[in-house]
Amino acid sequence: MRAPRAAKEKTSKYFDSASAAAAAVPRRLTRASLARFAYNDGTNGSPPTGIDASTGNNGATEEVTLGSDIEDAITTTVSHTLKRKRKRTDTVTQSASRRVATRSATRSTMKAEIKTEIKPEMETEMETEIDAEMDTAEVKTAGQPASDAKAEADADAESETKDRPRGRARKPVRKTTDAATGAVTVEPPSDWEEMYELVRQMRISGPAANAAVDTMGCERLADPDASPRERRFHTLVALMLSSQTKDTVNAEAMARLRTELPPHEPGARPGLTVENVLAVDPAVLNRLISKVGFHNNKTRYLKQTAEILRDRFGSDIPPTIDGLTSLPGVGPKMAHLCMSATHGWGRVEGIGVDVHVHRITNLWGWQRPPTRGPEDTRRALESWLPRDRWKEINWLLVGFGQTVCLPVGRRCGDCELGLRGLCKSADRAKVLEGRKRRAAVTVTPTTTTTTTTTTTKVEKKEEVVVDKVEMEVEVEEERKEREGVVVNEAVAEAPPQSPRIKQEEEGRDG
Repeated sequence: MRAPRAAKEKTSKYFDSASAAAAAVPRRLTRASLARFAYNDGTNGSPPTGIDASTGNNGATEEVTLGSDIEDAITTTVSHTLKRKRKRTDTVTQSASRRVATRSATRSTMKAEIKTEIKPEMETEMETEIDAEMDTAEVKTAGQPASDAKAEADADAESETKDRPRGRARKPVRKTTDAATGAVTVEPPSDWEEMYELVRQMRISGPAANAAVDTMGCERLADPDASPRERRFHTLVALMLSSQTKDTVNAEAMARLRTELPPHEPGARPGLTVENVLAVDPAVLNRLISKVGFHNNKTRYLKQTAEILRDRFGSDIPPTIDGLTSLPGVGPKMAHLCMSATHGWGRVEGIGVDVHVHRITNLWGWQRPPTRGPEDTRRALESWLPRDRWKEINWLLVGFGQTVCLPVGRRCGDCELGLRGLCKSADRAKVLEGRKRRAAVTVTPTTTTTTTTTTTKVEKKEEVVVDKVEMEVEVEEERKEREGVVVNEAVAEAPPQSPRIKQEEEGRDG
């Protein structure tokens, strides 16, 4: 039975396109897609005419698989390079976790192999570099004396130590609770004693010496010729005026009060007393203290305080912290300073914390966490600072804050704490500059010695020149003296004059 012409054309087109595609890119065709083109002419799977099982269309030896489908009649050249491996069945069905585990194991194996291959090469390179450095060091050391080599090594070690940060294991303030009693103990910072001693040295003979508080502090503004009661009042007034005021301005205002405040009655002594403050006109008092900060409020506070002292404390200052803080314009800082002052009551009952003490101790990290105000700082310091330091710390840190650790423009390059790496807030650039200056000062004595030696040599040369000149002058004088003697002798030995000349001279004289 002959197939229709349209069917033949359709079949030939398919074979042409299929063979072209197979020649361009080998691809595998499935039986299901070509089932409609099955070859079945009743010969039970015999190949068509002209097709041999062992040869292709051109008679070349090719690998052909014959079957009952039309794809068996297509001959394809087997290429071992393009042959694809079929995926294993269990790969498709294995779980994601197993695939991840397999992939991780493969990567680990590859990394181990890479390390095994690279490690011997790296070790060889490192050994070569180390050997080269050791050889260079041996050659360098062999060419110089042992003392020079040791000095150079010490210098290198010293420079390395200086460049390396100190790396202190500093422990801040911490609280510990006793498990048995439940008592809470505050442990101080680990390096507070060293810092305290360094600040004391700076205040006595260092860059923080001769601060304004040393000569014009509130404790030193009382009149030494006044009575103890008046001196206590002077100290209290000085503390009240010192708020938001520099020590120099405060000292000037106190001097005017001690000398210009009019007496309360005729014949009384002028000056700063409770009675005179009560009697003075507020305008006059305000004029005398007009240079201090908030002088209008302080004028009112002084008048009110004088009335309270007269009515409740016998014209003397209160002897307790609570009594002092009950006065208008007097806070805890003023009360503690007045209680511990030499011209006050002389009793230390707390730390007088002003802005300098509050600011500097927080810069050092002595409070954990940082405190928000002077009162919090006072309670934190009193929890661990020994009681014998409570009065001194105010004098130390106020002067230190006025000269070195300024509120603006801190001199970290002149501070021993910054230079030794003890201050965590120090400006690193200023510290490095200060270390360079110190190193230059350390080298100065050698330079001075050299200069002195050179000066001595010059002076000796000048002395030799002077001696030489003096010798020449003496020789010249001796020569002149000898010439003078010869001239005199020549004059003395001159021949006598003739009688005729002698008569003429005598007649001329007559």
